[in-house]
Amino acid sequence: MNNKATEGSIAGAMLSFSVPYLISCFLQTFYGMADLFITGQFNGAASISAVAVGSQLMHMLTVMLVGLAMGTTVSVSRHLGAGDKEGIAKDIGCTLTVFTAVAALSTAVLLLLTDPILRILAVPAEAVEEAKRYIVICFAGIPFITAYNVISSIFRGLGDTRRPMYFVAIAGVLNIGLDYLLIGPFGMGARGAALATVISQAVSVLLALWSLGRFRSEGMPERVPLCTDRDTTRSIIIIGAPIAFQDGLIQISFLVITAIANSRGVDVAAAVGIVEKIISFLFLVPSAMLSTVSALAAQNAGAGRHERSRRVLYYGLRFAVLFGLFIAVLCQFISYPLVSLFVSDSPRVAELGMQYLRTYSLDCIFAAGHFCFSGFFSAYKKSGYSFLHNMISALCVRIPAAWLASVLFPATLYAMGLAAPLGSLLSDLICVILYRRGRWEQ
Repeated sequence: MNNKATEGSIAGAMLSFSVPYLISCFLQTFYGMADLFITGQFNGAASISAVAVGSQLMHMLTVMLVGLAMGTTVSVSRHLGAGDKEGIAKDIGCTLTVFTAVAALSTAVLLLLTDPILRILAVPAEAVEEAKRYIVICFAGIPFITAYNVISSIFRGLGDTRRPMYFVAIAGVLNIGLDYLLIGPFGMGARGAALATVISQAVSVLLALWSLGRFRSEGMPERVPLCTDRDTTRSIIIIGAPIAFQDGLIQISFLVITAIANSRGVDVAAAVGIVEKIISFLFLVPSAMLSTVSALAAQNAGAGRHERSRRVLYYGLRFAVLFGLFIAVLCQFISYPLVSLFVSDSPRVAELGMQYLRTYSLDCIFAAGHFCFSGFFSAYKKSGYSFLHNMISALCVRIPAAWLASVLFPATLYAMGLAAPLGSLLSDLICVILYRRGRWEQ
């Protein structure tokens, strides 16, 4: 199997992989952004807060699924780099078996825990009913979220990021149309936003399944039976589980911060919810770099080209940090009008959101570093490192700093916005130490 990732221009290979993946992530994140934006055009702060909390929950679930599926991407990439089609077939077969069980279990458990989740998040009383309607519908659509992200992880492992981009583009257009129809003329509020999202995700899954059966990517085996091979399953889980837990821990820390914000009233809750959606959009570039570094470094590791793997990491760091610096500077000037897009009739929410975004946006610089390192660690089956640094930063800095800021500075959100970048700075320091101590050729 001839593989561009292990030869030729590294920058060209990274752009070829990352740009379609970035567009896919943008469109997938746009589901929640469109839900929040259109809800804000037809409803008040209570509905905005409900959709913000619900979509943040779904974002947490999605990134955890993507993290777990990273085990598939890395395993397939390493076997692709080594030219092992039989290994690829085992990876895909075991992935289908594992994630079918994950989807069924997640759906059942989360539907049963809907009310406790809302209580834990301290959702404002005005938004509880709307938030419940939103997340119940979205939880019922978990099998579609799982299926799409699993199929996409297989394509990414094979170096194909274009087809997932096409699937989600079509679904994104459908999502916007359904949002306007169900939230506007039908007046369904948060429930309409959830239905639009689930229907769109179902369409993207059908398109992905159709493409998987009709077209073959380079390196794709002719036959992929369901597989329960213990070693293959263990390898996928060992790589993916720490990333899933890491992403889940990050999102839980954000949910804790959301709960702190919710306890300060509906205006603060709406402002924090809006900024979290904006930040999730801005973080698409470092997220794309994480996946790009993990996939391309894994292919080179499988081919025994370890120096080239390190160069993939260095290219990713340069690009992601420069992008983060640009965004952090830009947000100092456009925060108020950007937040106002979501709350045209609430200057107080826009003011609070501006404060939060100006300091929170600094995280775009610092998070870029540990995202790229996490991708490299995953490529070498050391994804436990990623979980380690994120756990330390969340428990020691991000959550305590957010709580302390809310106590010491109750009249502003500037201080609370610094919690995330301070946590990422600690993660960066830990990553540098782990990288320098690593023996990657082995």
